[in-house]
Amino acid sequence: MGRVSPTTPDLVHHADSPESPWWRDAVIYQIYPRSWADSDGDGIGDLPGIIDHLPYLRDLGVDAVWLSPFYVSPMHDAGYDVADYRDIDPLFGRLADADRLIDTAHDLGLKVVVDLVPNHTSSDHPWFQEALTAPPGSAERARYLFRDGRGPHGDLPPNNWRSVFGGTGWSRVPNPDGTPGQWYLHLFDTTQPDVDWDNPEVRDEYDAILRFWLDRGVDGFRVDVAHGLVKDPALPDTTGSMHLTENPVGHVMPMWDQDGVHDIYRRWRAVLDTYTIPGDPDSQRILCAEAWVRPEERLSHYVRPDEMHQAFNFPFLETPWDSAAYRHVIEASLRSNDAVGAPTTWVLANHDVIRHASRFGLPQDGQRRNGIGAHDPQPDAALGLRRARAATAMMLALPGGAYLYQGEELGLPEHTTLPDEVRQDPTYHRTLGTDEFQRGRDGCRIPMTWRHDQPSFGFGPGANTWLPQPDTYGDLAVDRQDGIPGSTLTLYRDLLHYRRKHRFGHGSLAWDSLTSTTVLAFRNTSGDGTRTALIVTNFGPDPVALPEGDVLIASGPLTDDGAVPTDTTVWLRLPTTQEETR
Repeated sequence: MGRVSPTTPDLVHHADSPESPWWRDAVIYQIYPRSWADSDGDGIGDLPGIIDHLPYLRDLGVDAVWLSPFYVSPMHDAGYDVADYRDIDPLFGRLADADRLIDTAHDLGLKVVVDLVPNHTSSDHPWFQEALTAPPGSAERARYLFRDGRGPHGDLPPNNWRSVFGGTGWSRVPNPDGTPGQWYLHLFDTTQPDVDWDNPEVRDEYDAILRFWLDRGVDGFRVDVAHGLVKDPALPDTTGSMHLTENPVGHVMPMWDQDGVHDIYRRWRAVLDTYTIPGDPDSQRILCAEAWVRPEERLSHYVRPDEMHQAFNFPFLETPWDSAAYRHVIEASLRSNDAVGAPTTWVLANHDVIRHASRFGLPQDGQRRNGIGAHDPQPDAALGLRRARAATAMMLALPGGAYLYQGEELGLPEHTTLPDEVRQDPTYHRTLGTDEFQRGRDGCRIPMTWRHDQPSFGFGPGANTWLPQPDTYGDLAVDRQDGIPGSTLTLYRDLLHYRRKHRFGHGSLAWDSLTSTTVLAFRNTSGDGTRTALIVTNFGPDPVALPEGDVLIASGPLTDDGAVPTDTTVWLRLPTTQEETR
């Protein structure tokens, strides 16, 4: 198959300044602490285990780490039910370990982002325990969303809101005298009561929590359920699914994406800005929104200049394996964020979704699953990994920042045959395992695999792990892929090396004429016009010929005549005479 000639591209996004702050093009690696590395043999990952493996992340080539919650918690939702925001749960270590982790990461050139969970506390939190013993109308209850029930005896919930994890979103508590009392809102588990963000005491407390961790040296916060803090004060009944992305675009939900959340983030941004050293953009502390918001224009509101710095691009994560769908979401995202001067933050995986090495091996035209069970349709592992590698290569060539989820650099799949009796996710237990689309998130949270020939594949000193690892993880261990040409780990290291070397995160984006119903092709050009790379992803069955240029990297083998086969992405550096210099 012969070479093709390039034509004038269609510019979508202008290049960013190479002098812009670190977070605008950073690649940030998510660590799920209980599943990263176990230092003491109890089967649960911990902070000392993370510290021991930080050089691995430096060598991988990421810029920062994001740690899922490590705070004191009864662990009803794996730490997203926080009982004390200012201390470390003994499962993970001590506060001194957190300090050492931050210092070690900084010494290695890595920044540290920690999780903040502001929509709800644990029911074990002192505030909620005080509320349970206080009367209706008290200051203690005003920190949460307590309401009288409906019906003649108040025995019906205040409205029809459901929990995201299944079941009603309200639970009733007894009065101090033991009689049936008020109800409290929990958009997630019953052990996660929502706080009332109209309460000044709540706002002051979370300001203080931010400052506590900023003073300890963290570089930013990933904000859990960032779109859910403010509720319509009338608490009206609602129609549609509690999962915002399952409703039609424009369907307004009274508990999601209310305009009042932006007042909170302007206030937080002002707090973080006081920690920036004038003239030193590398010192900026950041906020990243977990906001499941549609359309892209609404998501861009979270990253206006006086609010958050980043917001996960979940529309990109949820895009099926289709050229036209990716073109739409990439262009819509870039144009929306460009309108407010913000970078786009790309992501393909995290601790809440099926790993993309398995997700892309499932049919791409059905309802989005939350977990896969042993008796559910199983993904095509080879197809899923091939597409996942291609998707990551496409994502890391896009302008902006990106997040990676632990183990994806090894090509780890979802644990799709996890026995139901070992599942711990409240989503599974609140639906009693009856919903085939709500198997829960345990399958993407399986402990890491470091050495193929050790108990627990090197996760810890013993064979015990808090969730069982599938046998297939052994062949994907770090030591089986380290330095091996063509391995997924080598691919990720090469992608991150070339991305940093050629400043892809700061580049412009223009569609190339190779783009079609089966091909996505774009050019990433440096701000000074001295470097243009053509990125080609082939979604179709037929190989795609490339123009003249130097292949920087490919997600899989090319054909014998240098064409791009199906489910493969190529980065091609174009000759200088073909580069776009405008």
